[in-house]
Parts: sequence; C-alpha cells; structure tokens
Amino acid sequence: MTSMNFFGDLTTISSLFLLLSLALALGFEFVNGFHDTANAVAVVIYTNALKPVYAVIWSGCMNLLGVLTSTGAVAFGIISLLPVELVINAGSGTGFAMVFGLLISAIIWNLGTWYLGLPVSSSHTLIGSILGVGFANSILTNGSFGEGVNWEKTLEVFTSLLFSPLVGFTAAALLIFAAKALIQQPDLYKAPEGETPPPWWIRGLLILTCTGVSFAHGSNDGQKGMGLIMLILIGILPGLYALDLNVDPATFSQLSQGSKAAIVTLDKYVPSGVSLEGKDVDPELSNFLKSGYADDKTFAALATKNREISAQLSSKSSIKDISKADRRTLRSDIYLLSKTIGKLNSQGTFTEKAEDKFLVDYKKDLEKVTEFIPYWVKVAVAFSLGLGTMIGWKRVVVTVGEKIGKDQLNYAQGASAGFVAMSTIIGADQFGLPVSTTHVLSSGVAGAMTANGSGIQQETVRNLLLAWVLTLPACIFLGALTFAAGLFLILNVFGMN
Repeated sequence: MTSMNFFGDLTTISSLFLLLSLALALGFEFVNGFHDTANAVAVVIYTNALKPVYAVIWSGCMNLLGVLTSTGAVAFGIISLLPVELVINAGSGTGFAMVFGLLISAIIWNLGTWYLGLPVSSSHTLIGSILGVGFANSILTNGSFGEGVNWEKTLEVFTSLLFSPLVGFTAAALLIFAAKALIQQPDLYKAPEGETPPPWWIRGLLILTCTGVSFAHGSNDGQKGMGLIMLILIGILPGLYALDLNVDPATFSQLSQGSKAAIVTLDKYVPSGVSLEGKDVDPELSNFLKSGYADDKTFAALATKNREISAQLSSKSSIKDISKADRRTLRSDIYLLSKTIGKLNSQGTFTEKAEDKFLVDYKKDLEKVTEFIPYWVKVAVAFSLGLGTMIGWKRVVVTVGEKIGKDQLNYAQGASAGFVAMSTIIGADQFGLPVSTTHVLSSGVAGAMTANGSGIQQETVRNLLLAWVLTLPACIFLGALTFAAGLFLILNVFGMN
C-alpha cells in the first residue's frame, strides 16, 4: 500500500481507518450530548434561569473544564471491560472491527432513543455494546461464550449503574424534605410562570447546580470517548501514543528501579522448577485476566514479564529512548503486568504488608506511562459534547421538565435533582466508575416530585424503565452484529489481519 504523508508511514487503508475511527468516537460524544449533557441544562432552561443559548454555552465550558481536569480513571476503566486480546492488539483488523462495532451500535441506539425523547444513558449503551463485542469475539475466535468478557470489572460497573439511580431518587427526596423543614421561602417551591426568570437567589442556586452537573458530567462521561480515542491512537500510531513521551526523567528512573526491585519480590512466588518463557507468557497472563484463576504458571509468567520490562528500561533514561517499533510491545507488556498485579492484589495474594504496598506502588508507576490523555483529545471530546447539546437538547429537556412529574418542575425540585446528580457523579469519578448523568438526574427529578407530593407520570416512567431494561440486550445484540460484520469486511474485503 502507498503511504499518506500527512500520517507519516501509515498505509492508505490505516490512515482512512484512523480518520473513520476518530470520527465515530467524536460522533459518539456528539450524540452523547443529546442525552447526558442535555440533562445538565434541562433544569436551568426549563425554570427560565438561563436562556437556552446561554445555558448550552455555559454548560459546554463547564464540560470542557471537567474533561480537562479529569483523572482518566474512568477512561481506562471502560477499556478494562474490553477483551484483553483486543486491547493489546488494538491496531489489528480485529481491533478495528471492535472499535467500529461498539461505536456504531452505541450511536444507533442513542440516536433512536433520542428521537423518541427518552433520556437513555450513554454509559449503559456503550457498556452493552462492549459486552456484545466481547461475546461475539469469544464465539468467533474459540467457539466459547463470554470467555473474553471481563466479568469482574463488568460487575463493578453495573453495580454503580444500578445503584446510582436509587441514590439519585432517595437523596433528592430527602433534600426536598430537608429544604421544606429548613428553608421557609415560598418562592422556592413555585413552578416557573411563562418566561419570567426566578428570583435572583433561586436563579443563582439553579445556575450553580447546572454548573456542577456539567462539570461532573465532563469529568465522568467525557472520559468514555477519551478512552476509546486513546485505544484507536495506540493501535494505529503506537510510536506516538502507546507510551507517554512526556514522562519526566525522575518518574522514569523510579519505574526502572522499581522493575528491578520487583524481580526479587515476584520471584518469591514462582515455585522451584517452574518456568515459562517466550510465546507462552502472554497467553498465560491473558487467560488469568479472563478467568481470574492463578496457578504456578501464572506466577512464572508474571516474573518473566517483569524481567522483560526491566531489561527494556534498564539501559534507557526516558521513554523517548525506546524505539518507536518497541513502544507498542512495551505498552502491551506493561498492560499485562499491571493488570495481573492488580487482580492478584484484589484476590489477597500478597499477604505481607510491605510487599503488598510495594507492588501497588509499582503498579501505579507502570500506569503512569500508559494511562494518559493528551490535551487535544480532551478538548475534542468536550467540543463534541457541547456541540451535540446545542443541537439536540430540546427533546430531553422537555421530558425531564414536563413529563416525569404530574405537575411542572419547580425550583426546589430542579435544584435538588441537580445537586444530587453533581455529587453522585463527582463521587463516582474518584473511584474510576462510570455512572449515568441521565439516570441520576431523571431519578432525582422523580424522587423530588414524589417527596413534594406532585406524583409522577406513570407512562413516562414506564417508558424510561423500559428503555433502561432494553438498552443492555439491544446494545449487546447490535454490538455483536456490527462487530461480526465489520470483522468480515476488514478481513475479507480490505485484507487486514
């Protein structure tokens, strides 16, 4: 294949796939703006605290700030849901099919539910698509069902998605009860009249909650697209994005010294006479990450992998000293090593406190060179979220403001739902857990309506619950179907392996 100068040494096909993958990832965040970001501005628009044009611009700025200050934990938590073999081979034909499959299926479902005015969770949608890709990959590669799915991480994520709406409903209801008992201001419990803005202090409260939800949404939901974009860049441009080229010399030296010290620690867990070398090491660690079952060979593979990494780092003074050709391999090695140490740690394998602390710190040092997000990626995601909100906000805003409760949303209800959504998302972000702005805010509105005695519209709530229940199986099916179709085209039409 000929090369395109703009992308350096990439073939024409790889360059086109890079552009298409990035367009799909940003398109997913654009559509995400229809759903989740629209929830962030729903309350201030519906209560006349801000006009729509100012609300979406302000929300977009807060989204950007949230994205730029995010930790990246959620981004790489999402990647951890993907099959191990697809993550470490993201630049292969199968890796491209994975990215195309999960993004196309998520976009299809999000667009369909947005058209119906249903504020469905983009987190729920994406995770369902990821599971569909995992199921299809395991069936097509080895005939098993679900072997490639990271069930432990999936359970952790679904726990957060399941309980966050319950937290939203209960906490918003309690806030309404507390507000009525402590704040004796009749204006706070009135519904908006026409286009008249609320009193200044209520307006300030509503704008504050909108600001918080927008910031929290950027810091959590925005990371999902960031993680996928990084997976694309790592697979196609590993020389630039497999490792963080901006890691400072002190951090690099600490990592190199840690890898040498880890040799002694990890060798202690390898039984005498057990060894594993060469091509058997990666499959052994991959199988452990999928099954969670460790045996003597697992510890032998772990020790061997650490030696390989230590040898790579020992003669270097920075990441830039590692050749472009070796950066992809080193990243895959670090991924397998750090994830295996993390999983063994969660299983209580390392019983000595000092030993456990050293390996946890070593794992963090390993992740410093692989889990990074360039600023241009964060800005692109934030821009896509904001643009999507500006174009598609109205359908979801009307549902949140008018169709959940039997009465119109009043100021106290809107502020309570917004404050709870902001707090829940920020809390989840600290633990690297994706939660749904849609689910938390919508359930918060329902909780506030119930506590206020307004009642809720059963038809709307039934539709929301139905969409919530159907999202998972529908996206699993769409993800599996689009992955299989994409894999067939990439392997047979484009000739990529």
